[in-house]
Amino acid sequence: MRRHLHLFVTACRFDLVEHARNRLAMVLVALFIPSWISLAYAVIPGESVAFRLRATGRLLEPAGNQITQITGAINAVTLITGFMMFAVTFNGGRFDRRLAMAGYPRIHLVLAKTTSLTLASGTIAAYATAVICTAWSPRQPVQLAAALFCGAMTYGALGVVFGSLLRREVEGMFALVMTSLVDVGLQSPLASGGTTSAAVEFLPTYGTMQAATAAGFIHEPLPSNLAVQVLWFTGAALLGLLVFHRRTKDALAARPPFRLPWPPRHRQPARPARASSTPR
Repeated sequence: MRRHLHLFVTACRFDLVEHARNRLAMVLVALFIPSWISLAYAVIPGESVAFRLRATGRLLEPAGNQITQITGAINAVTLITGFMMFAVTFNGGRFDRRLAMAGYPRIHLVLAKTTSLTLASGTIAAYATAVICTAWSPRQPVQLAAALFCGAMTYGALGVVFGSLLRREVEGMFALVMTSLVDVGLQSPLASGGTTSAAVEFLPTYGTMQAATAAGFIHEPLPSNLAVQVLWFTGAALLGLLVFHRRTKDALAARPPFRLPWPPRHRQPARPARASSTPR
């Protein structure tokens, strides 16, 4: 038991150190989240925006700058978390394969990545919620933080998938940015006015958007939408686990096994040197 705990802690330390080395991600967390959320509140007009929340069917009329803050927070949290997990997976892929080839248990590597993703998602979601609460008071701040956390976990798992499948960093960043733009853009109340199309229910952050919007303006909890987001995370995590397992399995299969020659070859005893027949 102590050996497994030691292996798990060591793998977690590897991942956390890799996150800490990603200075761009640290700067984005520290500066981009508060800057973007504060600018959305200061620049967007505060007039009411009417739209219908699909999860409850209720017509809401929140201030435009407040709903923009929630949408912007979802966009920032998911993008940064996805970028962090993509970077640690892309840069540490070879290291993980070398560890697996050296005999390091892959289950500990997977649990370590899940733990680091959970810590990063929880910290970023709580930070974004605190920034929003400095401008105005959401009706359910705990549900808002939970919704942001679930969305961050989902995009973190997608970052692991992209980091395992794609071969260049620019491809991964483009995939994350475009996925987030399409995902959040189609659901934004300012852009779509609360679209009635059922297609938005299949977007990666549908549960997060519905739960976060409800948390901001009504007192009704929406655990079902959080459960939908957990299902999205589970599916993305299973896909990432499958890709990680295949890549490390291929690395193990590429290593030629050491085998003794069969049948064993017995060395013949050395023959004594023949005496020279030439007379001296």
